[in-house]
Amino acid sequence: MISDKFSTVIVMGLKFNHSSTKVQQMANFIEQSIIVNEYKVGEKLPSINFLSQKYCVSRDTVFKALMILKKKGIIDSIQGKNYYVLDQSTHIFLLLDEFTPFKEALYNSLVKKLPENFTVDLWFHQYNENLFNTIINEACGKYNRYIVMNYDNEKFSEVLKKIDKDRLLLLDFGKFDKKDYSYVCQDFDESFYHALESLKKELSKYKKLIFVFNKQHKHPQSSKIYFSRFCTDNGLDFEIIDKITETTPVQQNCCYLVIKQTDVVEIVKRAKSNNMKMGKNFGLLAYNENPFYEVIGDGVSSISIDFKLMGSIAADFALTGKKIQLYLPTHVYRRNSV
Repeated sequence: MISDKFSTVIVMGLKFNHSSTKVQQMANFIEQSIIVNEYKVGEKLPSINFLSQKYCVSRDTVFKALMILKKKGIIDSIQGKNYYVLDQSTHIFLLLDEFTPFKEALYNSLVKKLPENFTVDLWFHQYNENLFNTIINEACGKYNRYIVMNYDNEKFSEVLKKIDKDRLLLLDFGKFDKKDYSYVCQDFDESFYHALESLKKELSKYKKLIFVFNKQHKHPQSSKIYFSRFCTDNGLDFEIIDKITETTPVQQNCCYLVIKQTDVVEIVKRAKSNNMKMGKNFGLLAYNENPFYEVIGDGVSSISIDFKLMGSIAADFALTGKKIQLYLPTHVYRRNSV
């Protein structure tokens, strides 16, 4: 083996000299090999051991050269091995939980900000852990950036460790250790409490607050604790129910806090059939803003982060890869339903 420190080697077109480090020269040579299509898009590069022996350099030199190309988005790897050539157009992997109008707003805001040479592949995991793991495993090593809504607010998915943390942005959920990762999340606890506190005057006029929280819904369960705490702290009668059924009446002088949009629709329909008016005979407060809430009745109030802003910030990460760690503020959209 020829010394990696002082030698000048000409092997298969690769010539080391003193113009720059061997690491940089190795990276440049591999990049040029990709440009001339010696290594094609999607193909696996030769192993570190093979390149080390072929070009008479140390394994460490090859590894560092590959890291340079990886940071440039020219190649990628799965768990530090099996390096692949990436397409030079930028491919973004976007995995959301489920389709909703506010997730559509996020997506539209994201793609609107990206240039034409960026492509976004959109997936939904439907809160299914097996599906989530399968989608992530299939996507590893194929994209320049990964933007992912975890399937659980309380724990970090182990499969995400297969993705280079510098290429991964976590969205929405995040009540777990994520200090090494970029994230744009919302706070379902204290910020939720403060949003309710800002509505204290309006909510206090009702005899009871009713939180419609389906047991099967993946909205963080801790929101129940902070809802209960708000009501208790302010001396308000409250109840938490599982769902609105065909036999559930809309109660007079009660205010409903509702997560699922289907429950919002059902409450509005049920109240209308009984000639009850939102904001007068009963109150209605939705979780997560929806464009339709502006036109239902005289408007449905909501508590929500700005999903368009989340999409815009995700686009910035896709463009630059700069680390970001941010909790978005929770807003109250006041309308005539409370």
